[in-house]
Amino acid sequence: MIKKIIVSISLLFSLVSFAQEGTSSPYSFYGIGDVRFKGTIENSSMGGISVIPDSIHMNIVNPAMYSSLKLTTYAVGGTFSVNKLKTDSQSEKAQRTALDYLAVGIPLKKLGVGFGLIPYSSVGYNIKSSTTDINSIRTDSYNKGDGGVNKVFLGFGYQLTKDLSFGADVQYNFGQINTQNISVRNDVNGVPIQYATKELNKSNANGVNFNTGLSYKTKLNNNLTFFSSATYSPESKLNLGNTRTVSLVQTISGVEAGVIGDPVDITVPSTKLKLPSKYTFGIGIGNVKKWVIGSELTMQNSSNFGNRFNDISNVSYQNATKFTFGGYYIPNYKSYSNFFSRVVYRGGFRYENTGLIINNTPIKDGALTLGLGMPLKGAFSNVNLGLELGNRGTKSAGLVNENYMNFNIGLSLNDRWFVKRKYD
Repeated sequence: MIKKIIVSISLLFSLVSFAQEGTSSPYSFYGIGDVRFKGTIENSSMGGISVIPDSIHMNIVNPAMYSSLKLTTYAVGGTFSVNKLKTDSQSEKAQRTALDYLAVGIPLKKLGVGFGLIPYSSVGYNIKSSTTDINSIRTDSYNKGDGGVNKVFLGFGYQLTKDLSFGADVQYNFGQINTQNISVRNDVNGVPIQYATKELNKSNANGVNFNTGLSYKTKLNNNLTFFSSATYSPESKLNLGNTRTVSLVQTISGVEAGVIGDPVDITVPSTKLKLPSKYTFGIGIGNVKKWVIGSELTMQNSSNFGNRFNDISNVSYQNATKFTFGGYYIPNYKSYSNFFSRVVYRGGFRYENTGLIINNTPIKDGALTLGLGMPLKGAFSNVNLGLELGNRGTKSAGLVNENYMNFNIGLSLNDRWFVKRKYD
């Protein structure tokens, strides 16, 4: 298993840039992009809840859950997404494939350790827009962006008592965000003028943030267990080294065909974005070997959040909230004759006010989720599948409505490490 982890980590680092193409949302223009990470596939298939301790699955959202692991766990997941974008007058489709996370959890008696890498946010859009001045001269703008922010994390969970665990992790953020605008002016007959203006912005991101968590469980009777959890991430800063280059280019249908003269570097200030503090509270109930349901509320103090550059005027932020509900059902985990009786059936939904306000319109997001956890023969490992059907944004106020469908697949592989051999 160690060889599999080493190979996969090497593969992940080679795919970091590819993983950043994980969104096709025009809303990824703002802030640090579209925050894609919603937990492992096991969590996201249940609406995103993370209140349930698990002995064979990683829970990256709440580090206190590392103490629940009984086996060394290796988790990796990815997403194929289909996004339909609609405005009042147009509609387009886009597809993306991205790696979502790679993590390792190691149990050490009462202590559990977790580490890994998450492509946390993504920027990915390609948009054409047009404006017409008072002289009926049209200007076409071709905008595109890519990149994003990754997180490397290292954390622990410790079992304070039989029922109560505490955990914390440290996360290092890094990445690059690139945005480009080509502005093509047309003459009175609608014919593009020979030369266009190209503006290229780059932001190199780095910073550190922390996350803490608590997990509590207690038996209500022989069949029912009550679960509760809480996480807190204090406010932190993300440093952005910004550059801007302006050049004169020739274009064909908005595509750059050549640069005229030397590009000009424009001085723009570096910025420090305040990554907002976040609180999550969750409760759940059930029989862990049969069924569990749970719910969580997340509150994020994002009203002081900002943009990479100070010349964006149509956007503001408010405090964000997210509500999730979900659970799982296992027909018969001890069945040897019927494979589907041992499958974990998951489902849930989530609804959130993202905190992003564009043209005085709050951007909201909601989704239904489904999933399957299919055990691998002769092991505690399993293949996890997930489906997310969601809607974000609106067609009003000149904005974009997104209908998206995300297909998730992941592996949770388990092994026993640090066991002393009885025989040589």
